[in-house]
Amino acid sequence: MDKVRIADGRAAEILLIDDNRGDALLAAHAFREARVETRLSTASTGEAALAQLRGEGGHDGAATPDLILLDLQLPRMSGLEVLNAIKTDPALRHIPVIVMSNSGNLTNIARCYDLHANAYVMKPTDLTRFRAAIAMIEQFFFMLAVLPPAGVARREGVETDA
Repeated sequence: MDKVRIADGRAAEILLIDDNRGDALLAAHAFREARVETRLSTASTGEAALAQLRGEGGHDGAATPDLILLDLQLPRMSGLEVLNAIKTDPALRHIPVIVMSNSGNLTNIARCYDLHANAYVMKPTDLTRFRAAIAMIEQFFFMLAVLPPAGVARREGVETDA
């Protein structure tokens, strides 16, 4: 079966921020099996992710992701700190961020939504459930929802078609 491309005819750019190599491999496998053509890049620390997102430290020219999957348990800089940095940066805050965590801690869940996470998903631990979760995420974000165009700077007061 041919893979589906997103609305502007390209592969979806996804950034996975997770220090667990096993989870990164699960995600890579799930996206290879997904219906939407994707390009998955990874960062194992919050600092590396922010450098990539901002085009710093050898990441100049890196594609802006259409979607970010973020683990909360990261070394040094927590996932909550990364989420806050993304959502308070005018050049990055438009990117949907899905927090994927092993924790069902209600305080963490509330804090993520307070910081404008687009979704909080309990991280499945087996491949079958992980694939199903990725399929639902891709279906919603790349087939149903309309995302802002990649690489377009966001400004306050942008005109709308309404």
